[in-house]
Amino acid sequence: MRANKGSAELCRQLGYVFKQPQLLQRALTHRSYAPDHYERLEFLGDSILGCVIAKYLYSEFPDLSEGDLSRLRSNLVKESTLVLFAQQLDLGSLLKLGEGELKSGGFRRPSILADAVEALLGAIFLDGGFIAAEAAVLNLFVPYLAKVDMKTLGKDAKTLLQEYLQGRRLPLPCYSVIDTLGVAHEQLFQVECVIPLLKITTRGKGTSRRNAEQQAALAAYQLIGNKND
Repeated sequence: MRANKGSAELCRQLGYVFKQPQLLQRALTHRSYAPDHYERLEFLGDSILGCVIAKYLYSEFPDLSEGDLSRLRSNLVKESTLVLFAQQLDLGSLLKLGEGELKSGGFRRPSILADAVEALLGAIFLDGGFIAAEAAVLNLFVPYLAKVDMKTLGKDAKTLLQEYLQGRRLPLPCYSVIDTLGVAHEQLFQVECVIPLLKITTRGKGTSRRNAEQQAALAAYQLIGNKND
């Protein structure tokens, strides 16, 4: 009874009711539970998802270049985004997992949750066609997109900081390593980011110089944002 209620709520959130309930059950079945599992549906759903998001971005952002559209798509269909949707749909409680996966917390594992979302979309496509699958994708993504800054999506902190400064014709920041801790294969770098004209100096730490620079750049970018609020 609980599973039926859960499936009904899942369909309500997806905005789709299955004509073939067995497809829904397959989309919720991990390979550790039964031979009839979701992996083939996942393959199909991954393609559907990419196509729908590409079509949506192409229509909604006519001024963006191919490169920017590709960047947005790759950052929208990545695992972390799909996990957010899986949590929203409470997929973890509906997945059919083998005993080993249950004990190891498979119902919380990001890769499993993300795969299950794609499998659901593949199942909807087989059950109701492309239009139904497209509606389900947009039902999930459109509210999410309303909360996302599309201009910064997928860009790292150094790029955002550089674009901000270049847009105001300000000199680029200077990065310098001010400290290195640990032995050669386990070093921790401390990097300083300086923007003299804005009187900003920040620091970042990381296991590589690149990571430390990103942390310092992020701190500087956030500091600029706070000053502009």
